[in-house]
Amino acid sequence: MSSSHQKKVAVILSGCGVYDGAEIHESVLTLLSIEQNGAVYKCFAPDINQYHVINHLTGEETSEQRNVLVEAARIARGDIEPLTALRVADFDALIVPGGFGAAKNLSDFAFEGAELRVQVDMMVAVKAFAEAGKPTGLICIAPAMAGRIFGEGVVATIGNDAATAEAMEQTGVTHQACAVNDIVVDETHKLITTPAYMLAKSISEVAEGINKLVGKVLAMTLCI
Repeated sequence: MSSSHQKKVAVILSGCGVYDGAEIHESVLTLLSIEQNGAVYKCFAPDINQYHVINHLTGEETSEQRNVLVEAARIARGDIEPLTALRVADFDALIVPGGFGAAKNLSDFAFEGAELRVQVDMMVAVKAFAEAGKPTGLICIAPAMAGRIFGEGVVATIGNDAATAEAMEQTGVTHQACAVNDIVVDETHKLITTPAYMLAKSISEVAEGINKLVGKVLAMTLCI
């Protein structure tokens, strides 16, 4: 890495908690890995209501309403901005941890499958990175959005779940099966994906894949 330029990574969170927001282990491991690789990060989240709120002890839906940005601020220790404030020129790369928030708040993949739509602030942000030729890392279920963002022929993985992979392929993704501790790299679109908790049985397995993803994302950033 260039010593004259410390790489900056934008991290988009989708709430706080695996069932209705950003997966906390994946999010924290991403932030840790970015720092351990000598880069810095800034967190962002859409300022919208969550699709719903899940009691993570029982797995049941509650009657509460929570805001994605406010909840994501828990993970970011308050140091977070609305997704609309993200300027691609300020960053070298983008990473999106998984959790059902990626499929419920950043998109509606959890409900619509192949007919999914990506939340508008999310779409604007990620397409800006793609058009600027800056790399993107998508973790766990987040790659389900890849077809909508990058278009036909983009290569990505969510591990080996056949039904999810089939739905992704209907959106134009070329799905590649991948082990939990590995990554799939689309050099053309500068997209790196890893299965994380789509396959992982432990936090250490998640860490291995995310460390590889972060390292590759930073290696693919433009030399400045």
